[in-house]
Order: sequence, then C-alpha cells, then structure tokens
Amino acid sequence: MASVNSWTLEIASPVAPQRLFRAAVMDWHTLAPKVASHVVASAQPVEGDGGVGSVRQFNFTSVMPFSFMKERLEFLDADKCECKNTLIEGGGIGVAIETATSHIKVEPAAGGGSVVKVESTYKLLPGVEVKDEIAKAKESVTAIFKGAEAYLVANPDAYN
Repeated sequence: MASVNSWTLEIASPVAPQRLFRAAVMDWHTLAPKVASHVVASAQPVEGDGGVGSVRQFNFTSVMPFSFMKERLEFLDADKCECKNTLIEGGGIGVAIETATSHIKVEPAAGGGSVVKVESTYKLLPGVEVKDEIAKAKESVTAIFKGAEAYLVANPDAYN
C-alpha cells in the first residue's frame, strides 16, 4: 500500500506578499507563458471564476516530463495570501501519483519582502518510488516564484 508523503519549501523574496501571491499564484496562468515560456507553453482557466472550485490548465513545453496538468483551487484566503490546490489531471496523476495537493502561504518577512511557504502532500501509486522528483518539484516551485519576483521587480507598478 502506498503511503502519503510530503515535502516543504521556503523561498525568501524582496517582493511584498500581496503582489507576489497575486502574480505567482492567482494570476500565474496569465503570467507564466510570458515569464517562463521555456516551460509553460500556454495556460488558461478551464472552469470557474478564479474562486474555490475553479480549475486551470497549464500546457508545458518538451522540457517537462508531462505535457499538461490541471489543478483545482480547494481553499483560498486572498487577504492572508494562502491557498490550497489539488492536482486533478496530468502531471503524473494516474501514472506515478494517486493524489497531490499543495498548500501555499506567502507571509511578510521580518526585514521586509516575503517568505513563501509551500507544503506538498502526495500519495504515490503502488510500486512507484520517488527518486529525484522531490528535488525537481522544489526547483520548479522555486522557479515559479523567482520568475514572478523578477517580473515584479522589473515592473514595480504591476499587481499593486
């Protein structure tokens, strides 16, 4: 029987929590193809208005091991810069992963800027072993936030 596993990650950023959360989480389907076009070919909402229950799809370039993923927003507190997403299709679901969720919170940092806290929980399919996937997942999440950060630093009026 496959067990439930998790990993955590913290990413420091000079960008204010609200701006980073809006750009890297809430509007990532719009921003990703612009700032990470080498990874995200396109992205769009599939259903919903961006609130809880909404689904969005990301279509990837050949650098990713899968061509797309769909995620559903399970929890959202935009004022506290916190959300929880569930991977519902693509991205290894049914191939290596039975379930996967990510809890993201962007908090103010003591000296200004923010700290992104991510906890990803997943259940592998029976017989599947994790090798370097966790390191790759952490690199991908870090790249998302650092890509959004670079865009926000270069465009100080964006996402205010």
